Amino acid sequence: MAQKRDYYEVLGISKEASIDEIKKAYRKMAIQYHPDRQSGKSDAEKKEAEEKFKEVAEAYEVLSDAQKRARYDQYGFEDPGMGGFGGGAGFNPFDIFNSFFGGGNGGFSGFGSMFDEDDEEGSVARGASIRIRVKVSLTDVKNGVEKHLKIKKYVACPHCNGTGAKDGTEIETCKTCGGRGRVVKTVRTIFGMAQTQSLCPDCSGTGKKIKTKCQHCNGEGVVMGEQTVDVKIPAGVAQGMQLKMSGFGHAGRRGGANGDLMVMIEEEPQNTFIREENNLIYGLLLDFPTACLGGEVEIPLVEGTYKLKIDPGTQPNTQKRLSGYGLPSVNRYGKGDLIVNIGVYVPEKLDKDERQTLEQLREHKNFQTSPSVFDKFRQKIRSFFQ
Repeated sequence: MAQKRDYYEVLGISKEASIDEIKKAYRKMAIQYHPDRQSGKSDAEKKEAEEKFKEVAEAYEVLSDAQKRARYDQYGFEDPGMGGFGGGAGFNPFDIFNSFFGGGNGGFSGFGSMFDEDDEEGSVARGASIRIRVKVSLTDVKNGVEKHLKIKKYVACPHCNGTGAKDGTEIETCKTCGGRGRVVKTVRTIFGMAQTQSLCPDCSGTGKKIKTKCQHCNGEGVVMGEQTVDVKIPAGVAQGMQLKMSGFGHAGRRGGANGDLMVMIEEEPQNTFIREENNLIYGLLLDFPTACLGGEVEIPLVEGTYKLKIDPGTQPNTQKRLSGYGLPSVNRYGKGDLIVNIGVYVPEKLDKDERQTLEQLREHKNFQTSPSVFDKFRQKIRSFFQ
């Protein structure tokens, strides 16, 4: 008898994995190794998949139960209180699968409805989704914007109105599947008999048979075309956000539902601000006289400018926060701030007169450091790293 593999290794997770991570790992592997997914493979490959299907079911059964998991972590497979772990007599991995995915009793059912979420085969009549990237400027992020996009996609064939049948010809219900689009069969596995569902081979899952195909779309009901889509991008979006427009994807075959349009947000690069969620950070470099004497300087906003008051004696690394001058929240709850980080420019070169002026100023007490000035400087350094 082959030695059992550690359950955590079977599911490809760490021993600290959360229940959500355990469920996610099982879901992925159960779908991958389910017998209904092995069509077209050799007998040896099918047998290997069945063994792995059982193995991941065993692992999930134990690790998803807090009590069983605790005892497994303590004793391994030889739990003295429970007679050991792992699929003994009566263990049916399909029961685990059906319990997880909500299938019926007596073997595999419900796999098609679960599978629709992740794979095109599970919903043949439905059109595929389209994913596009849309670039937005900082002004677009501040105000929101509407983009007019031309998208190449499959559209309903205008000659047959998307039915796939030549005008005036009859469309019949598929006799093989009775119009359901799926066929159910009973197969023998190493775990016993199990029912599986698969797409009807005669109608490819549509439930209909066309007597005479439309010559323009070859009976598919869709042709390649182009559509202009108005995409409304709300204010406050950020890099990587995704907007879903239901029904704007590829047209479905033979009258099937359209797929979705997924719009991925990509921010245009800009050098004026650094974005930190809804806050904007701006670096202001003051000349030395203005830092000493104070005054008013003009700084940029996303739109327009702002006159910022500079206090006399402004020190390097001073920060001013302009409340509400950042970007709006995408859920419309408030706005971020504009944070102005102030630096002071020290000239790298001086002419003779400039040098002489500074030499004279250096002798004045207000241009000299003192213990109190050092204390303020050290406090700033500490607060910066806290």
